This record gives sequence, structure tokens and C-alpha cells, in this order.
Amino acid sequence: MSDFHQGGVITTLHRLGEEGAERLEQELLRYSDSMPIALVLPCLVSELQGPGLAGITETLRRVRYLRQVVVSVSGTEDRSDFERLRKAFDGIETIDGSPPVLVWDSGARIQHLYQQLRDGGLDPGVQGKGRSTWLGYGYVLATNLSRVIAVHDCDICTYDRELLARLCYPTANPNLNYEFAKGYYGRVSDRLQGRVTRLFVTPLLKALRAVLGSLPLLEYLESFRYPLAGECSMTTDQARINRVPADWGLEVGLLVEVYRNCAPKRICQVELTANYDHRHQALSEDDASRGLNRMVFDIASSLIRNLASYGVEFDSGFLNTLTASYLRTAQDAIASYNDDAALNGLIFDRHEEEVAVETFLRALRAAGLGFVRDPLGAPQIPNWNRVTSAFPDFLDGLREAVEEDARPLA
Repeated sequence: MSDFHQGGVITTLHRLGEEGAERLEQELLRYSDSMPIALVLPCLVSELQGPGLAGITETLRRVRYLRQVVVSVSGTEDRSDFERLRKAFDGIETIDGSPPVLVWDSGARIQHLYQQLRDGGLDPGVQGKGRSTWLGYGYVLATNLSRVIAVHDCDICTYDRELLARLCYPTANPNLNYEFAKGYYGRVSDRLQGRVTRLFVTPLLKALRAVLGSLPLLEYLESFRYPLAGECSMTTDQARINRVPADWGLEVGLLVEVYRNCAPKRICQVELTANYDHRHQALSEDDASRGLNRMVFDIASSLIRNLASYGVEFDSGFLNTLTASYLRTAQDAIASYNDDAALNGLIFDRHEEEVAVETFLRALRAAGLGFVRDPLGAPQIPNWNRVTSAFPDFLDGLREAVEEDARPLA
């Protein structure tokens, strides 16, 4: 059973007991007339061979309160791969009996739309989860059928109906008035998981507070128990106005966008499940372009640029102080996790934890130096309000492209 502690500047909705999904699903079905829900699934074709997709699709076949299921497909230009992924979602139905809609990020029609944006001075970013998620939002906005959008990854190994229902509930229940909900959960197997959150994001936020003092943005970010969770839900108004980073900085960047655009009392975090597992990334300590090494670089870059937008000055002297503070804070965290693992009989390799922190330290320093050289960096994907302002017919073109891609080959 979870604790019931409320801390930070946002509301925490706990999982107090083992009730299951049935009551939540009945209520979501009742709210579906006024607050219809779209589920957006950013999905790589490689997920067909992954550990989670089959369980997710089997679970969704038993869900009956969703108004839309939108699968944003990336990672292939091959039509046969697209069709194979479509078949994986066979048997899933929305509340009105409609099948899932697949949006082909790599397809020629969507690529033509991306080029239209580039020609107009708007950068849709590179292929990745950020753009795939943004594209799924766009299709939901184009159809104007839903008022709530829930998002989660397609590699979840512990997926069940309760996780989805709890994710949707805070923003779909009109009596709660939340505009954004972030999922959180425990990450434990035979050892502690979640290295990037445990050993990088949490210590870095503490280090920033130690160096900079109290800042409202830092207090807000520290309120989230699992800021890198890939699961969130929001109103379509939020999906329309939030800019989305294209890289691994997606989760932190989105939290900052929500901070800019939404009152804290309309933001919550919700415990989705007692424990969570998904596909694990390699550390890649010797290759800064891959794995957790690259992920930490992107996260650090996103956080640094967002703090700079609130007036924090980053120079080489500040970066030296910050990296030293982060290293000490992360090393102290390792000692705490070692003791926690010992009490609970978990495997704990202190050397591996130290190697991870050293890798993250190098990525942090590289991100800081990259900001000093180029404070603007890669632009975020423009929000949908800006896209439709520049191209009033763009969403219509997106809907038509998706419908054309859905037609069977002759």
C-alpha cells in the first residue's frame, strides 16, 4: 500500500489499496460523453519484437471507454512493416466500435507535410518519440472527437487495465478539474531500476537548488516522484499549446511547458501501479551517442536551456560548481540506495552505480559546454497553435494523409 504524503506544489494522487480497474472504468465510461478520451501510442516498428506490445494490445482489447486509439508509427519507410504493425492492433475497438488509427510518421504523405512546415520556417524536428507523440496529438486535434489525451509507451511489460484507467481518470473526471496528470510508480525487480531518475535527475535537481537557492521551477520539478515517466494525460487544450522536444529531453521539457501554461493546482501526479517494468536501455558509457549516456545529455540540455529561459546564467564557472555539487549529491544517493537495497534483500552493485554516475557527470558537463557554445540549440517542435496559425489547413491535410495511408494497397 502506498503512503499518503502530500509534498511539493502539485497534488499527488496515491494508489491506496488494491481496488483494481472496474470502478474507474465504469466512471470513465460515464464521463465519456462530456470528456471523451483519446489514447496516443508512440510506437516504433521494432516494438513488434519487444517485450511489451503484445500484452498492451491484449489488454486494450478489453477496454471500452476510449473514444480514439491513435498509434503514431515511426522507425520504418516500408509499407509492409506499417501493415504488420496495423495487424498487431487488430481486435481493439473504441467506444463506438471504431478500430485504432495508425499515423505513419515515416510515410511519404506525412513527410510531405513535414517539408511544408520546413519550407514555411517551422522545424518539425527529427524522427523520435517527441515528434511521434506530437504527430499523434495533431491527429486527435484534427478530428476534434476527444477532449482528453492519454499517452504511454509501447514497451511496458507490466501493463494492465488499472494502469490505463488511473492515468486517464484525473483529467477525464470533470469534477477533479486537472488539465495535466503525470504517472509515477515504483521501479524494482531483483534490484533497484530507474537509474537515470535515481542517479541523475533527482541529484541534479538537488544540486541546482544547493547552488541557485530556491527557484519556483526547481520546486515544481522536485515535486514529481518520477519526472521521466513516459505516461501522462492532458486536456486537448494543453496538447494544443505545449511545445514538444524532439529528443530524450521530451519528459522534462514537457513538464516545463506545462509549468508555463497551466496553474499548479490544475497539475497532479498519479500513482499508476505498485511496480513497473519496461525495456531497459544500455548505459553505453563509452559511446555518448547511444543509450542512457545520450539520454542524460538530452535531458541535461533541456533542463539547462529551460532554466536559462527563467534567467539562470550558465557559464564555465557555474558549470564547474554545478558538476561538483551533482557528483557529491549523486554519490550520497548511492550510499542511501545501497542501504535501502540491503534492508530489502536486493542486488546492489555499487561499482556499476558509480560508473553510471561518472558517465552521467560527463554527459552533464558536455551538455553544459554545448549550451555555452550554442545557447539556443535545436528548436523545439512548434506547438499546434503556431502550426495552424501559419498553415490554417494543415490539420485537414494531416487527417487526409492518415486516411489515405489507411487505404489498403490495390
